[in-house]
Amino acid sequence: MSDRIPVTVLTGFLGSGKTTLLNRILSEQHGKRIAVIENEFGEVGVDHELVIGAQEEIFETANGCICCTVRGDLIRVLGQLRKRRERFDYILIETTGLADPGPVAQSFFVDEDLKEDFELDAVVTLVDAAHVLRQLADSPTAADQIAFADVLVLNKTDLVDATTLAGVEQALRGINGTARLVRTERASLPLDQVLDVGAFDLDRALSVNAAFLEAPRPFEWAGLYTLPAGHAKLHTGAHEASHEHGHDHAHEHEHEHEHEHEDAHGHAALAAVSLLVLPVAGSDAEALEATLEAATSAFGDTARPAASGTHLVPGTLYQLQLEHSAHFELVLPKAGVWAVFTEHHPGEFGFHVRGEAAHLERAFGSHHHDAEIGSIGIADPRALEPNKVNDWLSYLLQSRGADILRMKGVLNFRGEARRYVFHGVHMIFEGKLERPWGEQARMNRLVFIGRKLDRHELEAGFESCIA
Repeated sequence: MSDRIPVTVLTGFLGSGKTTLLNRILSEQHGKRIAVIENEFGEVGVDHELVIGAQEEIFETANGCICCTVRGDLIRVLGQLRKRRERFDYILIETTGLADPGPVAQSFFVDEDLKEDFELDAVVTLVDAAHVLRQLADSPTAADQIAFADVLVLNKTDLVDATTLAGVEQALRGINGTARLVRTERASLPLDQVLDVGAFDLDRALSVNAAFLEAPRPFEWAGLYTLPAGHAKLHTGAHEASHEHGHDHAHEHEHEHEHEHEDAHGHAALAAVSLLVLPVAGSDAEALEATLEAATSAFGDTARPAASGTHLVPGTLYQLQLEHSAHFELVLPKAGVWAVFTEHHPGEFGFHVRGEAAHLERAFGSHHHDAEIGSIGIADPRALEPNKVNDWLSYLLQSRGADILRMKGVLNFRGEARRYVFHGVHMIFEGKLERPWGEQARMNRLVFIGRKLDRHELEAGFESCIA
């Protein structure tokens, strides 16, 4: 165990519930002695038995956010706390609702004294389920706070219905596909979900959240169908689908799409959606898993426009031009199991295969429809050349560091028995060799979260590092 002091950064947009959660952390019987650094006291009722020496260890930074104009205050305060190390076990930093948490996280990478004595445990972002969609539309800061998160606490879930909540979660996943998502009301949740998370300790993070390094996908849904050779009829249209299947697929995505028409009920509808069909060697989850990399690569190609009535062939990425009840003919050369991948969830555009039901379905996190902030993942087992990796990441950080909010991963170096683990925040990078691979299958897993990331550029850079 590290003897460095763990630090949690608590952030979230105005009104998300940070004060409520902070008050819960400070008043519950969790046995931790917590020092708090905050730059707005609000009406927090601090239990001074828990926050020992409150006059010394609760700090308000001067006239601004600790993440920007007064970041020097943060480093100064942490230096004072270091001198009182024996008096507390944990540090909690609360930012203002309009703060970018990135520079706070960066402080623990760039300052040598901080790196020696403090350990960034996680960035925890609170999200207001009732208002986050509007906040995302109006403020880039809200998206930044979500993008930097290791844990997303989706608060006030009691104020929205199930359909809206599903849309909110999809939007969050589009911005940050690897953060652990926790639903809550009134910031009431087990504190071990936000403290001692170990998000910057890869083994601990994976033990808590197996998807911590799961590669985000450019599609939101996949389904397996067993189909005969010949023509299979594909239909779209929320009106038709709801009558055939008895489902209500209404979703609220007003902030994510620019719609060109409305459906029969006056609801906004998608104008186009990408679709891909691939053969599958089996009908179980493992067979679907085996096709994901091929599908991800295919979705990087330019989609071929397809008007209603077009004949579609497997292996080609199409952009279906949607109408109220658009239909397509899927031409299959042989009978077998086929995987259908769709850019958006079928419920958003009433997609179904006429007369057939998918016998296995899998939903993926949203790929973020507005493409401003999103996440891109790479998974590849081939060994890498360390010097090439260093050159690539150095170039990437210099040329795109301002756009890359977070990156993290584990790498398989040629001739090295240990895994190389790295984290990055903007242009700050930290990596080290950790435990041996042992009998575990070697696999490079990289995740990039940022603005207007180019999948082809990142994949080409990775390819340049193959040993």
